Amino acid sequence: MYYPSGKKNIVVTGGAGFIGSHLCDILVSQHHVICIDDLSTGSIENIEHLLSNPDFELVRHDLVLPIEIVKLSELQKFQVEFQGVQEVYHLATPSTPKDYEGNPLKTVLSSSHATYNALLIAKQWNAKFLFTSSSWVYGNADSSKLIPETYWGYVDPVGATAPYAEGKRFAETLVYWFSRQYKLDTKIARLASIYGPRMKLGSGRQVADIIGHAMKNESIELKSNQADTLTVVYVLDIIEGLLKMMSSDEHGPLNFSANSSYRLQDLITAVKAITASTSPIVEKNEVELQIAFDYFARENLAPFHPELRSIKRINDCLYRFFDKSFKMGVDDWPKVQAIVLAEENRQAVIDV
Repeated sequence: MYYPSGKKNIVVTGGAGFIGSHLCDILVSQHHVICIDDLSTGSIENIEHLLSNPDFELVRHDLVLPIEIVKLSELQKFQVEFQGVQEVYHLATPSTPKDYEGNPLKTVLSSSHATYNALLIAKQWNAKFLFTSSSWVYGNADSSKLIPETYWGYVDPVGATAPYAEGKRFAETLVYWFSRQYKLDTKIARLASIYGPRMKLGSGRQVADIIGHAMKNESIELKSNQADTLTVVYVLDIIEGLLKMMSSDEHGPLNFSANSSYRLQDLITAVKAITASTSPIVEKNEVELQIAFDYFARENLAPFHPELRSIKRINDCLYRFFDKSFKMGVDDWPKVQAIVLAEENRQAVIDV
């Protein structure tokens, strides 16, 4: 297809966040990327390397408020007035427990107003629209069963996690009926727990908190215990899945999870070995860690690679954290790599 600017114009809301910034990294290699983010929970550091790229443009804007991107002078280089927008990836929302617990109203409005305004962008140019929902829409499901996409969920509408969980549920309803009424090609991806470079340490997410405490030799507190299993997905696997879903005829909702899990004990062992941490482990045995989601079996979309070992990816995360948080130089990294290699040889971590 011919585009006046020579490439697709793609909007990524929340593009300075953990997941969004990785998505921008991939998309900008072939397309024009319009990143809309108010940086309230995202970080300029996540996209700093893209700011000088002529195919990337950051628009600092709170999407809770309406926006007319065609009027933005900084986007004239993408010829939006003539070409419009071809795809919209909507990721903008506070998504970590500390973010949405600290600003519940902003979280609710991000799911309602921001989603509506993102849909208006897609409607204006009949663009394809992908919304990143969450496994939190299922709420307190039966942890003894795999949860399919057809499960309606069990969520407390006024509980501590309601701004995020109910917000995502409402946003899915909005996306679905917007699509029906305006004949838009929309897609809903329900993301499970994700880890990788650029995730926020101390955010309230399990893997991020384990790594954060281990790096500081602080107590690693578990609401459950080390025997519990954890199902998490590496961020670049999620990105691959989102790209495949956008280019497919699949509309969802679709679970984005892994088809296997591993014990918290294995994760903690690996992280402590890589960081040479002496952190003690405190098991509170308060809650069962999480439910398992039915792994979607659509082979043409399946983005995950269980054969890749968790420790290699944890290693990738920790390299970034050591380098930025502790100013560790590249000359020091081989010491950590030696620990990684020894731990791999002992096969301390099972495959994701």
